[in-house]
Amino acid sequence: MRSLAGSLPMGAAGAGLLVGGALFFVGYRDLAAIAWSTGVAAVLAVLSVEIVTSLRRGEFGLDLVAALAMASALAIGETLAAAVVALMYAGGQALEFFAQGRASRDMNALLDRAPRTALRYGGSGLETVAVGEIAVGDRLLVRLGDVLPVDGCISGTALVDEAALTGESVPITRRDGEAAMSGSTNVGGAFDLLATETAARSTYAGIIRLVEEATRAQAPMTRLADRFALGFMLATLVLAGLAWWLSGDPVRAVAVLVVATPCPLILAVPVAIVAGISRAARVGVLVKGGAALETLGRVATLVIDKTGTLTEGSAAVSEIVPAAGFDADEVLRLAASLDQVSQHAVAKAVVAAATARGLRLDLPAEAREQAGEGVDGRVAGRRVRVGGKAYVASALPAGEGGDLRAAVRPGALVVAVAVDDRFAGLILMRDGLRPGVDAMLARLRGQGISRIVLATGDRDDVARAVTASLRLDAVAAGLAPGDKLALVQREKAAGVVMMVGDGVNDAPALVEADLGVAMGARGAAASAEAADVILLRDSLDGLGEAVAIARRSRRIALQSVGAGIGLSALGMVAAAAGFLPPVEGALVQEAIDVAVILNALRALGSGARQGTSTAAP
Repeated sequence: MRSLAGSLPMGAAGAGLLVGGALFFVGYRDLAAIAWSTGVAAVLAVLSVEIVTSLRRGEFGLDLVAALAMASALAIGETLAAAVVALMYAGGQALEFFAQGRASRDMNALLDRAPRTALRYGGSGLETVAVGEIAVGDRLLVRLGDVLPVDGCISGTALVDEAALTGESVPITRRDGEAAMSGSTNVGGAFDLLATETAARSTYAGIIRLVEEATRAQAPMTRLADRFALGFMLATLVLAGLAWWLSGDPVRAVAVLVVATPCPLILAVPVAIVAGISRAARVGVLVKGGAALETLGRVATLVIDKTGTLTEGSAAVSEIVPAAGFDADEVLRLAASLDQVSQHAVAKAVVAAATARGLRLDLPAEAREQAGEGVDGRVAGRRVRVGGKAYVASALPAGEGGDLRAAVRPGALVVAVAVDDRFAGLILMRDGLRPGVDAMLARLRGQGISRIVLATGDRDDVARAVTASLRLDAVAAGLAPGDKLALVQREKAAGVVMMVGDGVNDAPALVEADLGVAMGARGAAASAEAADVILLRDSLDGLGEAVAIARRSRRIALQSVGAGIGLSALGMVAAAAGFLPPVEGALVQEAIDVAVILNALRALGSGARQGTSTAAP
């Protein structure tokens, strides 16, 4: 079927129709019939090979109806009708390929942008190397207009365009030491990039693999078209047989077959689905194929992780509660000075908070870190201990350090500080909600998602405190990866479930859900591999828009199929009754096909009501 978009059958059908038409008008009707038959034979030869190949793979399609229409028209001498069907069918397939090509161009652009070479600093200066030769630690020169070949750290200041990756249209300034994603484009001055990943393991390579995966997948509605083909063909043959039997005219049977060629179902669905995938790619959402997009358009329940998904994923200092005799800034300054020796995320957040306040940090001495517990050492001659309350309290004299639990807010992460064997105070930290989360959840409800469940490994009080402002239907806390999977299984009993997560612990639930969505192209590799949809931006902003796109694409596909099949059925009845001769029937059917394909291409647009529409059918 796919090769019918090639130039040989299209050219043969067109040439046969034109030559035959010319011969017919100058009076050589027998030669005209031969010319028309020759063009049809070329299309039939290619189509027959495609049908045999499909049947050997166990696939059955409506191409067989087209072959029967052309062959039967030739058999009863309706060579002009056969030539019109051949040309229109080959042309319809070419139009489908054109439509799918247009719909796929946004995704193909990702593949086309992949850099092949890079400039690397070597012993003798700059050298041009293939991106596959870049190793971690190599220093690269990125010039104006270059696409970053690997993930790396910026040296100096860079202005990069990440639109191809995230959909963000405004260039972003990356400063010295900041991470930059491969696939970004340098739109400012030249800068150096220190490679932190090889090309094969970089963000852009991962996205390209996902894109290639997406282009190979087939939508459930497309598979439905294949299953529907046998029933449609049998109905067509029955109607054609009845028309012949009741009228005694085989031309009516041929006309029925001609009008049934081809079914709009196999044209409209793939075009609308691929258009929707392309549209989603523009807003930074990578959908792994038609099956995922079609499922996204039917989601009824959302199960969503908290840490790194609803929240930023990194704690920040929210409050300092000093003990009697201590100043809040001094408690933070001493704790941050000592925490400079630690690579723990909480320690880094304490240092960042002190730096943001402009506090002077001293270099610690005799520092010792106990993994997962805290740090002990000297700062400016004073003994300082920073960490969990139990870790700090274990080094204090009995009874030292009053009970400050009343000062601790629900949901806060607590860092205790002791100075010179005295309890100095608490640093409270929170992992805040991502900006706009409440609006995003409201938008998803507006798209027809009726149930939203939070699934987290955090304590119940922490989860409820952080998400108190959100409208959630249920909060499931203290979950291990297996518990998240079981939760998804329970929710699936009531409808189509979408699971959104970002960590390795979310991967089993992402696989179990009807649709798994992973956060960020640089999130956990296991989650990205398990998910059906990737949010290329480290943000939930695109999720609501992706659901709107999926529902709209699915609705357009169903509209196209309904209208196309309905019009085809009317045409077949008219042909059976003798009102549509074969030639006119072929022209009518191809007009229907063109109309449904053009309608399906509406899925490429944003839609006047997209983002505010209610659930699709």
